[in-house]
Amino acid sequence: MKEKRIIPRITSIILMLCLLFGMLVGCGSTKAETTVSDTTKDAGKMKTFTDSLGREVEVPENLTSVVASGSTAFIYLYAIAPESIMAVNTELTDAANEYLQEELDELPVIGSFFGNHDLNYEEIASLGPQLVIDIGENKPSMESDLEDITNKTGVTAIHIDAYYDNMDETFEMLGELFGKEEEADALAKFCSNSLKLSQDAVDTAQQKNEKKSVLYCTQEDGLNVLAKDSYHSEVIDMLADNLAVVTNPSSKGTGNQEDIEQLLNWDPQVIIFSPDSYYDYAWEDESWQELTAIKNGTYYETPSGPYGWMGSPPASNRVIGMLWMADLLYPEYTDFDLQDMTIEYYKLFYHYDLSDEEYESLVANSIGKRS
Repeated sequence: MKEKRIIPRITSIILMLCLLFGMLVGCGSTKAETTVSDTTKDAGKMKTFTDSLGREVEVPENLTSVVASGSTAFIYLYAIAPESIMAVNTELTDAANEYLQEELDELPVIGSFFGNHDLNYEEIASLGPQLVIDIGENKPSMESDLEDITNKTGVTAIHIDAYYDNMDETFEMLGELFGKEEEADALAKFCSNSLKLSQDAVDTAQQKNEKKSVLYCTQEDGLNVLAKDSYHSEVIDMLADNLAVVTNPSSKGTGNQEDIEQLLNWDPQVIIFSPDSYYDYAWEDESWQELTAIKNGTYYETPSGPYGWMGSPPASNRVIGMLWMADLLYPEYTDFDLQDMTIEYYKLFYHYDLSDEEYESLVANSIGKRS
């Protein structure tokens, strides 16, 4: 009889223990699900951002993954939030790799919406960034262009204006977008200070009737020019008398194609060659030897690394470009040390510690040649 009573009691105890264990596991699961839900909720918080088109766009409050619409936007994004970039727009050159973070080499190449018009929508869709960001010239078709990108990728696309004289505002908007106001403030101040220093130099030269006439020549034969009043010639137009006046200034970084006769007709005091243009050959070319700038040795090559200082693409690299060009043309009127400014620029915008030797190499065919 005792055995019959003991077995039911043991069974009851086991059942109670199982029920209690199940309740504990259930409570644990509920708590875990609540934690995951809260984390997801925090990650998905949104805020309203007004882009340069005046559109109020809902964007993630915690912005950690973006792609640029092209190389111009990429350079701005690299300055303020390199860790958020999910792709590059073109294969990085050896010169670029010397200065940029190694991790970029592992990123996919997605092309560009403008310029080469080879943006890879499928790749962007597969990457799933939080935003596609366009930065640069506000073209008439910009709003429809952004809608096209969104329709083909499923990713919100925004535009931020960037011109030679408002790059401080560009970085302020990027600071607001990424929640990096302190970093943006440092970048913006460097831009506004550089613009003032460069403008002061040319203003002084102009007051003394010493503003230089210039042609900026591109391409392998040097016969393309950045025409006055084009987006790509903004810094040149500010700092010099850009003699390349044409009917239809090209919107491309390669400029307008001309011939040697037209260059001789313009005959500037100074010729600046884009990187990898005709600088190394102009002095021994008989047709070029007739130009005043070649005769006088007042022709120079734009420094480059990781990008050309005057453009290609025309992004925040033009900040150091305007300082360089002001010091090249008007050294007696510049109130700054170009080497110090260059080292500071590379640290702020490229997160790179530039050595004295690297600086000298960069300016060897310009400031170095002049001195």
